[in-house]
Amino acid sequence: MTNNSICAIATPYGVGAISVIRTSGSDSIELLNKVFKGKNLTKCLPNTINYGYIIDGSDIIDEVMVSVFHGPKSFTGENSCEISCHGGIYNTNRVLEVLLKNGFTLAEPGEFSKRAFLNGRIDLSQSEAIMDIISSSNELALKASIHSLRKGTTNLVRSLREKLLDLIAKIEVNIDYPEYDDAVFMTNEIIEPVLESLIKEMEDVLAHSKIGVMAVNGVKTAIVGRPNVGKSSLLNMLLEEEKAIVTDIAGTTRDLIEGTLSLGNVTLKLIDTAGIRKSTDVVEQIGIERSKKAIEDAEVVMLVLDSSSPLQDDDYELLKLTEDKKRIVIYNKTDLPLKINIDIPHINISALKQEGVQVLEKALLDLTKINEFNANDNNYLSNTRHVALMNDALKSLYSALNACQLYVDVDMIEIDIKDAWLNLGKIIGDDSPDLLINELFSKFCLGK
Repeated sequence: MTNNSICAIATPYGVGAISVIRTSGSDSIELLNKVFKGKNLTKCLPNTINYGYIIDGSDIIDEVMVSVFHGPKSFTGENSCEISCHGGIYNTNRVLEVLLKNGFTLAEPGEFSKRAFLNGRIDLSQSEAIMDIISSSNELALKASIHSLRKGTTNLVRSLREKLLDLIAKIEVNIDYPEYDDAVFMTNEIIEPVLESLIKEMEDVLAHSKIGVMAVNGVKTAIVGRPNVGKSSLLNMLLEEEKAIVTDIAGTTRDLIEGTLSLGNVTLKLIDTAGIRKSTDVVEQIGIERSKKAIEDAEVVMLVLDSSSPLQDDDYELLKLTEDKKRIVIYNKTDLPLKINIDIPHINISALKQEGVQVLEKALLDLTKINEFNANDNNYLSNTRHVALMNDALKSLYSALNACQLYVDVDMIEIDIKDAWLNLGKIIGDDSPDLLINELFSKFCLGK
């Protein structure tokens, strides 16, 4: 346990009916009891709520309710309290000041969750799930984050690590104690099928994880097209606000413009890109290069074509540039006579007249397949960091399998298998470096 006792406001800063101030630390109950007028908190039963007043000397600061929790059966694993006081900026800060004057220190962002992790109450994947829950923008994202908090990710990772550890243990026995007749001789032929099975299992997890990550983080969606086809008008239509400047002048959008759109259980992170064309304008060229990078990074591309004019060379270039992406081709300006000279699968809209929005939204849902995602499935990850680490683990297993097929000595193959085991461990914080821990929790909000 950590020695010092911390405190922080846990509710949003502002005027409200109540505010909650959290405390945690080995002597946090004793310190709070010094400024609490009511029952003796040190003698209160755990998991009880106690009525009284916060005092500063002889002055009564506020009428409060104090919840008392005893470690290790608390969120942080330490003795802790939650003070429910009247809302209001001045009043809440005044209560916090009294605590700070009487032995508490102000908690850093994420310090409560960090202590819960360090004290073994939650693992690293559960810690990250807490922030995912707080930032959830739809029902599916919330369910996926709760699934991770309830050890969905933890159980998946531990199962894979146990299989790897069993393989490592058998290899070690044969390396260190070759004289044991009952030890299975770990030839490459025996290791290879085990690796193939683990690789298939992890590939399946990563395939499901693509939708899991999109459910939690949103879908990176780039709106692309040559200048003046109506990209910015489409963005404004979807967001129902004038986010982007719209004019008849080609090249008005010089940089990326972003917005967020929720469609039921799907959150789209929309990016309106600069029109892609050949240009000698230095500033416009920078915007065009950023647009191409946005296409590369996007999970979904909405390619906008002007249906009121024949396709131009820039349109054909964009059709080729996006052909390997998840793509929706949009014929815009359908309120004007149709002059486009090819027929490809597309959606008709008129951004000017706000027509075709529902058809486009359905196409986006069908393309992402997020509505088919089952948040209660145990075969996926929903965190980008976790996916990256599992990919690293998978690369190590690919290397081990290749070494098997080349009949490399098993003690060399074991190095790659151990790397895979260690990378999976980093997902749940098993032997994670201090720098990673500090960086992750620094992104949390105060009081959490």
